Amino acid sequence: MRRTRILTTVLALAAGLLAGTPPALAADPAQPAIAADTYTWKNARVDGGGFVPGIVFNRTEKDLAYARTDIGGAYRWQESTKTWTPLLDSVGWDDWGHTGVASLASDSVDPDKVYAAVGTYTNSWDPGNGAVLRSSDRGASWQKTDLPFKLGGNMPGRGMGERLAVDPNRNSVLYLGAPSGKGLWRSTDSGVTWSQVAGFPNVGNYVQDPTDTSGYASDNQGVTWVTFDESTGTSGNATKTIYVGVADKDNAVYRSTDAGATWSRLAGQPTGYLAHKGVLDTENGYLYIAYSDKGGPYDGGKGRLWRYATATGTWTDISPVAEADTYYGFSGLTVDRQKPGTVMATAYSSWWPDTQIFRSTDSGGTWTKAWDYTSYPTRSNRYTMDVSSSPWLTWGANPSPPEQAPKLGWMTESLEIDPFDSDRMMYGTGATVYGTENLTDWDSGSQFTIRPMVQGLEETAVLDLASPPSGAPLLSALGDIGGFRHTDLTKVPSMMFTSPNFTSTTSLDFAESNSNTVVRVGNLDSGPHIAFSTDNGANWFAGSDPSGVSGGGTVAAAADGSGFVWSPAGAGVHYTTGFGTSWAASSGIPAGAIVESDRVDPKTFYGFKSGKFYVSSDGGATFTASSAMGLPAGDSVRFKALPGTKGDVWLAGGASDGAYGLWHSTDGGATFAKLSGVEQADTIGFGKAATGASYQTLFTSAKIGGVRGIFRSTDKGATWTRVNDDAHQWGWTGETITGDPRVYGRVYVATNGRGVIYGDSSDAGGGTDPGPGPDPNPTGACTVTYKVTNQWSGGFQADVQLANTGSTAWNGWSLGWTFPDGQKVTQVWNAEYAQSGSAVTAKNVGWNGTVAAGSSVGFGFTGSWSGTNTKPAAFKLGDRICTVN
Repeated sequence: MRRTRILTTVLALAAGLLAGTPPALAADPAQPAIAADTYTWKNARVDGGGFVPGIVFNRTEKDLAYARTDIGGAYRWQESTKTWTPLLDSVGWDDWGHTGVASLASDSVDPDKVYAAVGTYTNSWDPGNGAVLRSSDRGASWQKTDLPFKLGGNMPGRGMGERLAVDPNRNSVLYLGAPSGKGLWRSTDSGVTWSQVAGFPNVGNYVQDPTDTSGYASDNQGVTWVTFDESTGTSGNATKTIYVGVADKDNAVYRSTDAGATWSRLAGQPTGYLAHKGVLDTENGYLYIAYSDKGGPYDGGKGRLWRYATATGTWTDISPVAEADTYYGFSGLTVDRQKPGTVMATAYSSWWPDTQIFRSTDSGGTWTKAWDYTSYPTRSNRYTMDVSSSPWLTWGANPSPPEQAPKLGWMTESLEIDPFDSDRMMYGTGATVYGTENLTDWDSGSQFTIRPMVQGLEETAVLDLASPPSGAPLLSALGDIGGFRHTDLTKVPSMMFTSPNFTSTTSLDFAESNSNTVVRVGNLDSGPHIAFSTDNGANWFAGSDPSGVSGGGTVAAAADGSGFVWSPAGAGVHYTTGFGTSWAASSGIPAGAIVESDRVDPKTFYGFKSGKFYVSSDGGATFTASSAMGLPAGDSVRFKALPGTKGDVWLAGGASDGAYGLWHSTDGGATFAKLSGVEQADTIGFGKAATGASYQTLFTSAKIGGVRGIFRSTDKGATWTRVNDDAHQWGWTGETITGDPRVYGRVYVATNGRGVIYGDSSDAGGGTDPGPGPDPNPTGACTVTYKVTNQWSGGFQADVQLANTGSTAWNGWSLGWTFPDGQKVTQVWNAEYAQSGSAVTAKNVGWNGTVAAGSSVGFGFTGSWSGTNTKPAAFKLGDRICTVN
């Protein structure tokens, strides 16, 4: 279903990522003033959204569990709230690759200690080496040891493991299996120093695709897991017997019986497969191994499960189905530590019709399945699924049997039974963490319940963001799951963008003067690559593609929504009027250019490609190259036009071997001035102006004054405030950023694997709108149009249009009404409000107080209701009754 996890993102981002990581330019001698602010940081909730290749329970402390992700860091389970706490938000810009967690280990001797092997790519996409992070406070803080090689948290084979393990008897000893032919490594001082195990005989030889010149699929997947036999050691003494898995189909498992001094290939082992997992049941003396013909996590067409008797050396094929009947590999291997004869495994690479989970209560002698056919294509499930907490997990699909929505999962390489609770199981998928708390109902013949156990774990890669002046406060373009319309940042949206469902949405925009008009473009295996909405992104319809389109690219909406300019992958820049039923090629601008719109003039569009800025004044039909000089030569650039002022453009980007920084144009791109003191800048966004300020607030991910961070300026870049801190860095934040036009200081930060982060300021000096002064009492006639635009159980959204039908202008306004059914306003945009009982008063904010005769002003709000949601019958403007449409 979602096979292109992050490859679709990273291949598009690689140039930008690499541009930000080499040594920085020397600091500009004219440094701007930098202040600091205290921000509160949260995620705009999606809950999940990416692959979770590892779940690790501590073996000696109840309810202590960790999850690792391929690009989004590591998390610790919080039992009291049933949520996950992020642990690697402190990873900074230069070490962005350390947000990819290749393996994780929790110390069973000292549960306060946890270790993470970090590094995202073993090829050139990640210029840094891997590291082992160690914590003595359960991941609240970390110390780091750099390694002399790279690790691959987002490489093929990342679901195998765990590669990192702590000796359960002598916890100062750790082992780490390395990729890329680097072998097996050991630490004897609790992860402070590491050395290669010289006597380990096999560094692995399996590669997914030897012909891949990028180095991504052609890397040796190496040493893949380490398992201790704790029964062969005593407290304080190193465990004698250790099993190690290697990515070698003929020599997959090795053993040491002398605490790692010598190693030998395990005799009699099966061949022809890779050992994804090796899990030991010491009580019964069985080593279980899950095999696949591929490294995963996407691929795998054949597989087996084997059991090795540690006392006798006997191998037994315990596969739940015949080899001829497999079209998948096995992984997700776990045993019930309370009932060690109970073992489970997954068909991790069974994409269609669903993944499969197998369970045995007799050490693999017999098996049952999570689902089976009664009469094809009808399925009988041993489980029920409740995704009400993350309803988008259905993908809005209504598939034909034997497929079901939601799916049980895909890429199910991690599955763990809680070692203290036979009823609790968690497993990772390509999109979430699922779990159950009544697992043993499986054995009694009744159904167990699977629910998302993922709150707090946010793993989306963010490609674009928009915060319109009305409607939903946040629209997002995401890798793998398309994107969302957030009407409430604290709640999971009911569904991602659909009709069509893009695998990744690469760009989106709204019409500045009509934010109900929204456009998005993205990637899709087959079908259109562009979609439109006329209700602020709540519902969508597909447009048509120009010939040759192969991917989303970038898109821009005219300021009034009358037309669009699209720069798709696979084709040149095109423009249209209306909603893309036909397209014409734009002239004067190269294919692949980034496109944006002027936020005032609907005929003006802008483009950038390879150091050149382009301008169109005829709706995108023709572009002319600007004579502006000194802009970044490459394409690692983002630019935006300022709302409310024609021709006001800000451009950020570059690379450390050339022009890099922040530029401003006030003449529609004819000329640009570089801001002194901004050494590097990668994004630019706008938010609500501060109290008393005449210009909107700027936000950027940048290096200013020698410091990398998220910065805010309320004076057009003359001075800057760093709004994040070293504990909140989120690796790479160079894709996009935006402020909120309704809430001063609020900023939405795009991350590459930690979802949409938003921050709110503690700066009270800018926290309120410029006040309207005394309650205004405008004269003249008025008309109100009140429209409920969306309604759901317990909540609704409404838009209000207030028209000045008199003969004189208003200088401020205050509109009052009474709800007939006790409705409560929860959030308002483009107005200030107060509510007492059922009476509501909405007042203008600073910028929309003047309403000329014959003009109108609009605002919107969300509210709660129960029983009925009757519209207000009357509205008063000051002491005047308005006509109601």
